[in-house]
Amino acid sequence: MDIVEAYKAIGDDEADFDISFWQAQGAEAIFDAAMQLILDAELIRNGHAEEPRLDRTVESYQRL
Repeated sequence: MDIVEAYKAIGDDEADFDISFWQAQGAEAIFDAAMQLILDAELIRNGHAEEPRLDRTVESYQRL
């Protein structure tokens, strides 16, 4: 794992570094980081981190 740093003055725009950093990582790394954020939030909120489940509803379609 490489360490990437950005030295900037206070008040400089930080978005350009973040955008270029994540674009260089690729889609898989972005999705892995997003999933880790979700699991971290679950750990903080619930005290445990399980694979999150999507909310779903069950419906039945029938002919009238």
